[in-house]
Amino acid sequence: MDHPALELVELGAVFFCLGLLGRLAGKIGMSPIPLYLLGGLAFGRGGLFPLGDIDEFTSLAGEVGVVLLLLLLGLEYTAAELLTGLRRSWLAGLLDVVLNAAPGAAVALILGWGPVGALVMAGVTYISSSGIVAKVLGELGRLGNRETPVVLSILVFEDLVMALYLPILAALLIGVSFLGGLAAVGISLTVITLVLVIALRYGRFVSAIVDSPDREVFLLKVFGAALLVAGFASAMQVSAAVGAFLLGIAISGSTAENATKMLEPLRDLFAAVFFVVFGLNTDPRTIPPVLLYAALLAAVTALTKIATGWWAAHWQGIGRLGRARAGAALVARGEFSIVIAGLAVSYAAVPEDLAALATAYVLIMAVLGPIAARFVEPLARRLQRTRSAQPQPDSIMAP
Repeated sequence: MDHPALELVELGAVFFCLGLLGRLAGKIGMSPIPLYLLGGLAFGRGGLFPLGDIDEFTSLAGEVGVVLLLLLLGLEYTAAELLTGLRRSWLAGLLDVVLNAAPGAAVALILGWGPVGALVMAGVTYISSSGIVAKVLGELGRLGNRETPVVLSILVFEDLVMALYLPILAALLIGVSFLGGLAAVGISLTVITLVLVIALRYGRFVSAIVDSPDREVFLLKVFGAALLVAGFASAMQVSAAVGAFLLGIAISGSTAENATKMLEPLRDLFAAVFFVVFGLNTDPRTIPPVLLYAALLAAVTALTKIATGWWAAHWQGIGRLGRARAGAALVARGEFSIVIAGLAVSYAAVPEDLAALATAYVLIMAVLGPIAARFVEPLARRLQRTRSAQPQPDSIMAP
């Protein structure tokens, strides 16, 4: 079989298998991310059916997947909503950083991966999966609950932290000096501030530039603008993902709604390829040695996320049941954790074991998160009933 024909066969097999895995995930009520990662492990180095002829396409498609993931995340927010969320959740957001970044950094240092590895793993364990959280809240009918704005404000804060974190990480991964790192942070802050100002004051003009009544023209303009901005952002040492996220913020109103509807199928397609690519680049034989660390991290960071959501909801005056739901909703990790680990692996600046640990960790947390969100309410209600049924001290001592 000639080379182009073999590439088409392999790509067709990958996409078809992704479709089957996505359908299976829907049937059993879980996120497809763990299954996509497992699919990548099966098709990659050391897997059951290694592929060797589609690396160039899948690598570029994976980059496009990251851009679309962040673009659509940005389309969900306006600049005003971001600022409101920041004012509402900054204290809980700081607690979130401390509680959930520290375990990943500590494990990386214990394993001897150095400061850069610690920074990478801190990001992997810190950031919740906005996609999984939003999907689970919608499926469970909790979008109108009192605790949901608290959950969303923490997610917004995490997105803003990522807008600063990713440029710093990228600068360290390419080995720039301390002054170079400060320059990257300065550029990132300047760009973020500029985009927020443009989005607040001139967002309608940005929307008008990309808008079009013709669906084909509209899709080409939005998609092309996202790739252009991502490319220029990457050239300025501001992460391409952050550039796409900021473009999404600048687009607002009906334009943002139409762009979301049109780009969702493309995002799902390329994002699936991104997760597969990460799995392709991870040798499954490297996972068993770090599986215990992944399970330990999963247990600790599930509890720290629950503590974060509980405290944030308590601060807003929400009852115990709402606090428990808020904490459990934040447990899931997913796309952003893989984006961070993938960025580190692409620069070959971290040990291969880090990719294996991140993969195993996300596999566990992407499954555990929806389960925790689904069962926390009946468990909390049962505990409340048990506590109320217990005799009170006064009644025991009464004659």
